[in-house]
Amino acid sequence: MDARTLRTGLAAGALLLVSGGAAWLTGLPALFPSLGPTAYVLADRPTASESQPRRVLGGHAIGVVAGLACFVLLVGSGSVAAPPAAGSLAGLRLAAAGVLSVGLTTGAMLATDLRHAPACATTLIVSLGLLSTARAGLLVVAAVAALVAVHRAGRVAVSQGQRTLGASDTMQ
Repeated sequence: MDARTLRTGLAAGALLLVSGGAAWLTGLPALFPSLGPTAYVLADRPTASESQPRRVLGGHAIGVVAGLACFVLLVGSGSVAAPPAAGSLAGLRLAAAGVLSVGLTTGAMLATDLRHAPACATTLIVSLGLLSTARAGLLVVAAVAALVAVHRAGRVAVSQGQRTLGASDTMQ
């Protein structure tokens, strides 16, 4: 394994420390599946357009809103965690909510220039009833904001460390 691969893997894991710690200490679902792909994008492509804070936060916020709207309008209660019977109306509603939420999220991200692909996972998490309350939606956005903050703090620390090393090299 080369050094870049190791650094990127460690960085992706480190980005989730705040959310993981918050989930552990509070018992709240502050660590959820779409944070993984977001951590990967931030660690692997930190300067890419999809890693811009406004796109990360905006994309996930759009995913939460679209997911909540689809869940409330089409499902109302239930989730894929306790799958409804095959061929049931409840199952059709869940499937429709998932399909529609991804379409709405994709369209809204493109229309607003807030493209961040992992937000499509967020919208599925919400629309399929896994985190489908307004409170859970706020928690999702807060966890994404914490992830972005950790990423920004890490980039600032690395940048300052590089400047310090560069300054000490020129002093010698």
